[in-house]
Amino acid sequence: MMSTYNMDVEPGSRWLHVTPGASTGQPYYCTEVGSLAARAQFEAIRCAKDGYLLIRTRQGAGFVEQNEFQVLLEPGMALLLDCGLPQVFRAADGRTPWHFDFAHIEGPGVDTLDAVIRPNRRPGAQALPGAEYDELFEELLACAQQESAESAVRTGLAIHSLLAAMARQQLSLETDKPTRRLIERSAAYLREHCCEALNLDDILAGANMSRSYFMKLFRQYMGTTPYNYMLCFRITRAKELLSQTDLPVSTIARQTGFADDSNFSTRFAAMVGESPIRFRKNALRSK
Repeated sequence: MMSTYNMDVEPGSRWLHVTPGASTGQPYYCTEVGSLAARAQFEAIRCAKDGYLLIRTRQGAGFVEQNEFQVLLEPGMALLLDCGLPQVFRAADGRTPWHFDFAHIEGPGVDTLDAVIRPNRRPGAQALPGAEYDELFEELLACAQQESAESAVRTGLAIHSLLAAMARQQLSLETDKPTRRLIERSAAYLREHCCEALNLDDILAGANMSRSYFMKLFRQYMGTTPYNYMLCFRITRAKELLSQTDLPVSTIARQTGFADDSNFSTRFAAMVGESPIRFRKNALRSK
């Protein structure tokens, strides 16, 4: 399948392509960005490709279709779309010009926030009203015309601001759900018992859900697995003991739940970037 476009758009519409050379390695970067004022005959049929499309309506309205899902994007509504499946974009009858901003975005940061914004992996519109979001897309357009190291950083910040707003909205919608409260209780349990062996059966007692579903929910709400969440607390406690006490490293390893010094040192170095002994020396030097 090839992408096809009927570019029935008003003068002044913009569509820029970006070569993200300066953005390589960034958590967020952009390969296309535009602002189109689509007329009644506008239609875009895009084939599957890598990355995501972030699209937001300023005025008018239009439809976004993917598989059996159809989303109406009205003013101030935004959508994050996984481009791994074909997509169709059409102006809504009687709602033209459909003025919308879009950015084709990629990077590990997008993957992470997509899991929060689209917990069911289905396209769904979210409200992003206000001039501040118009300005963020204008920033993306401006940066696309510079393609410098500085513009790559500015692009990443703008994308993060847009996605973070969508993620916060999605999480706020689920704050009162029993599943959200269960995950919050589970996270509190892990913090309280971070130096003990992880036992998911204790956490899941009375939860009435499978282990795999719990793991999925935990990653969605907390951004990582239960084990990594607990490990972060262990390492944080170890950093405190290394910098604030003169306890031997072996004692700190046992007090933070590690079975032996070797395992502790390996985990600590992987997460902190230096060995426990080096961390202690640097911490003492900075005092």
